[in-house]
Amino acid sequence: MLPKIMARFSTFDLVLIAVLAALGVATKPIIVPLAHLITGPLFIPGGSLAGGLYMFWLVVGLGLTRKYGTATLIGLVQALMVIGTGVIGSHGVMSLLSYTLPGVAVDLGLFLIGRHKADCLFCCFIGGILANLTGSLTVNVLFFRLPFIPLLLCLCTAAFSGALGGILAWQVLKALRKYKIGTRFTTAYNVDQMEVEQRTAQMGGYQHEGNKSAAK
Repeated sequence: MLPKIMARFSTFDLVLIAVLAALGVATKPIIVPLAHLITGPLFIPGGSLAGGLYMFWLVVGLGLTRKYGTATLIGLVQALMVIGTGVIGSHGVMSLLSYTLPGVAVDLGLFLIGRHKADCLFCCFIGGILANLTGSLTVNVLFFRLPFIPLLLCLCTAAFSGALGGILAWQVLKALRKYKIGTRFTTAYNVDQMEVEQRTAQMGGYQHEGNKSAAK
């Protein structure tokens, strides 16, 4: 089963997944302590606020490869990295859940809302929210067990941070296309845009014919 899944990804895709996973792991120890300055007095985990700023790499990865499973693989690679290195943010073997499930949420969530692949601002926005909400909820279930009010505040903060992360992911993807990085993404994106425009024009034509028929 796993070899069949991995066969969908080229060598370039796998290298890209490894690089994005490393960027996520590298930025977390910098961002989380700063977030604690705000979340500490509120008695909520710092990751709920900081998560959107390091989980957005999951959305960027899906946007570049345009293959479902990318975000999940990035999360899995991150889990293996933090378990092996013991860096800040490691939850031991439970990292396999706390890091991988946000990636699963991005892949599955964007598929269910219309088979999006991080190719527009809306789906990046939703992907960021899903990633950080899932991560915050998973960590709370596994470790913190916050009471209802702090948990609600934590999840609202996570949704807000995730939304910002999703917007940031979209800006990063646009910048990469501008500088001709991720050419395959650009080509696929343009093809999708053409398909959307064609469908819109076709629907407009049907509506125009319907109006003419009604007028008669």
